[in-house]
This record gives sequence, C-alpha cells and structure tokens, in this order.
Amino acid sequence: MLDELDPDTARALLEWQLEMGADEAIGDVPVDRFAAAEPDARPASDAPAPATAADPAQEAEPDPVAVARAAVAGAADLAALEAALGAFAHCELKKGARHTVFADGNPQARVMIIGEAPGREEDRAGLPFVGRAGQLLDRMFVAIGMARDAPDPARALYITNILPWRPPQNRKPERAEIAMLMPFMERHVALAAPDIIVLMGNTPCAGILGREGITRLRGQWMRALERPVLPMFHPAYLLRNPAAKREAWADLLALQDQLGSPA
Repeated sequence: MLDELDPDTARALLEWQLEMGADEAIGDVPVDRFAAAEPDARPASDAPAPATAADPAQEAEPDPVAVARAAVAGAADLAALEAALGAFAHCELKKGARHTVFADGNPQARVMIIGEAPGREEDRAGLPFVGRAGQLLDRMFVAIGMARDAPDPARALYITNILPWRPPQNRKPERAEIAMLMPFMERHVALAAPDIIVLMGNTPCAGILGREGITRLRGQWMRALERPVLPMFHPAYLLRNPAAKREAWADLLALQDQLGSPA
C-alpha cells in the first residue's frame, strides 16, 4: 500500500501525524511508557532524613510574650528588671536603638507616669521625656508642686514608657510590640508600687487598659494593675494642640485632689 502513495500524499499524512502529536518514529522494540514515567529509585542513603522534634531547623520560633514573662519572673528588684529588659532580644526595635530607656525620677514616688516610647532625644540621652514634650511635662507637674527629682515621694514622679526603644521615625508602636513588652511593664509597676498611675496618651491606654481613644478616656479615673489610673493627653499632643491644655490642667487638678486623699 505504501508503494502506491505519491510524495504529496505521504507528506500530507506525515504532517497530519505531527499535528496529532506523533513526533517520534516507531522503533523496532516496544517502549513501556508507564515504566519510563516512574521516578528513578533513589538509594536510601540519598533520601532526606525525616524531620524530628530535636531538629533545630524544624522548631517553632519562641513566643516573645512567653519569653518576657519568664524573664521578669526572676526580677526581684528594679535593677534586676532593667537588666532583664536590656537582655531581651525578641523585639526588633532594640536593633535600631542607641539605648534601652528604662525609667527616670524617684522610684519611691506615689505617682508613676507611663508614656508611649522614647523619641530621638530620649534615645540619645537614655532617659524618658527629655525632649520638648518632656520639658512641657515637667512644667505641667511643677504647676501642682511635683517633680521627677523631688526627694519627697509625696511630691516626686517616677517616669517610664511602654516601649523602652525608639520606633523608627517615631511611628506608632505595633500591637505585637506592646504585647511582648507588657510583662516588663506589669512587673515594673509591681516593683515600683505607686499609689497612682498616669497614662500619657493612647499607647499606654492600649497596653494597660486595653482601650484607645484618649479624647474620650482622659480625665476619667479607672482601675488597672490593682491601682487607680488616670489617662491624660500626651505632652506631645498638647504641643500640637495648645487648646487642649485646658483639659490637661483639669486633669492635673484632679490628680492633685486624689493625692490629697489617703493612699
């Protein structure tokens, strides 16, 4: 039959076979395509070892909050707590900070002020509230007879921040950052044992009260960490919004009145 095919017909049949996917000539020996498709057997020695619980590469990352809780458990005083905070390596903010900003003022003070995080000046000095906002804070409390350097605990201030390291470009702290550092703050309050806590701004309210909205919260006495808590506008907010100083003054008078009552 093939002898009867003219060249044009044979070419047409070949092109048709190519279009149908027959791109290989038939050999003399049949090929088992199913066997060829099977993967090559690999020697047992070349097979990857199954992962085990002891393999560090397969272990889950540690929970920063759990690590923080374990770190503060052994802090018997403020010096030990500061050392534990300085050794905490699970917050990325630490890598870009110059200092770990722990606290300033009199640790025996009746009033503990908790702010948000260090700014540029605080990061340089290693102390909280030393920039323009800190200078305004000092003037605010001097107006009611209180200062961070006062030797009398009744007139002294003890000042710290939720975050001990400056966020890049002074951005708002993230929830995960607040959460991992809250065990340090809770232990800080327990060791300092103030009579009253003043929360300066939204971030400390979020961490300690679990609430935000400082314009609604400010001036309202609440209770957290087994102590009276007073939210106030952050001094940086007052620098941008001088009209809010009236509310801040009212909050200072409320604080002064509360301090006049028995602890």
